[in-house]
Amino acid sequence: MIELATRTGVPVSTTHVITSSILGMGSTRRLSAVRWGVAKSIVYAWILTFPICGLLGAALYWVMKLITSS
Repeated sequence: MIELATRTGVPVSTTHVITSSILGMGSTRRLSAVRWGVAKSIVYAWILTFPICGLLGAALYWVMKLITSS
């Protein structure tokens, strides 16, 4: 995971690496060993993190602009 991210220039957190490693190890034993519902929830959280942080940043910028221009 780290190698792929490094080669493509994609930032990853330690949480991404650890979680994908655990899922990878579970799937090498047997696919039913992985709790796919939990894995799906984790992936959704990863995908939603960037847009939500962007929206929160924009909202904070807007609020601060209102406060400082008054």
